[in-house]
Amino acid sequence: MTDRKPCKVCNFSRQRSYGLAVPSLDELKVKGSEFLGFSPSEPVTVVLDDDGTIVQDQAYFLCLPLNTKFMLLHEREKWVPVRKMDGGTAWMARDSLVLEADSVDFAAAAPWWNLSQQLKQDLASIILMSEADLQTLVDVPVPELASALGFREKKAEDLQETLQRVLDRREEERQSKELLQLYLKAAEKEDGQQEEPSQPGQEEAADEVDAMEVDPASGFMSRTLMVLKGKTSPETRLSTEDLQMVVSRGVEAMEQVLGWDTARTSALLQACEAELTGRLQQVQAVQSVRSNAQLDGSQQSGEQRTAEEEGVETPARGGGD
Repeated sequence: MTDRKPCKVCNFSRQRSYGLAVPSLDELKVKGSEFLGFSPSEPVTVVLDDDGTIVQDQAYFLCLPLNTKFMLLHEREKWVPVRKMDGGTAWMARDSLVLEADSVDFAAAAPWWNLSQQLKQDLASIILMSEADLQTLVDVPVPELASALGFREKKAEDLQETLQRVLDRREEERQSKELLQLYLKAAEKEDGQQEEPSQPGQEEAADEVDAMEVDPASGFMSRTLMVLKGKTSPETRLSTEDLQMVVSRGVEAMEQVLGWDTARTSALLQACEAELTGRLQQVQAVQSVRSNAQLDGSQQSGEQRTAEEEGVETPARGGGD
């Protein structure tokens, strides 16, 4: 017991944290994964929670101070610094915001903050956000969102209107699919195909039961599983990261996660892959338009400079003659 090293572990969101006493780095990975609910078969990377330094060497691990806090990351997860602010009163003195030692995690206190930073880096990321993410940004008070993005309030208000239009468009697409499904069911009945009609109440009850049966080894959040097991067009409700995760798992793995048959699972993965492809194509189109606009701007600037230089030289030649 004397050779065990006391330390702490947390997941990438820092919402779960545990204290451990382990003798080695490998034991930290095993015990930390167990406490955090990770699958034993999935590899994890150990980093320092303070600055994201990757810890791979046993000797370095032993040299670290007692009660060092580590973060365990999956393959697609990345370390991000902690954003801190006082417990919700910073808006009262935004110009003189002071970060204190006993402050709380900003990302936990204001979930929309990370989403706003994604938009600040690239507005095209709107296409990749889930409906829940879009609604979160729409519900943010305009002054708060404007401050986070560095926009004027009018521009932030226009952005929220754009986000609402994206939400409305996705809802219209989903309703169109629902109408098409209702039409196909009616046509099947008219053709005399005897299929047992589904009971909406029973289906909803089954969805609620399934939503509670979350597989800890699946790697999916409970909200994502609930959306996947929804009745209509779940792919339109997922973020691009969730879609990539579903598609990368494959049919067999998703069958085990969802408890569905092969046909139903394959149809879901095909819909998710189509939705993912469409969103990525939209992002590429936006980036292409942006690149072309920048190129045209550069060419116009070059032509204008050339014209100005020629305009200066012509009078000089005339004066000499």
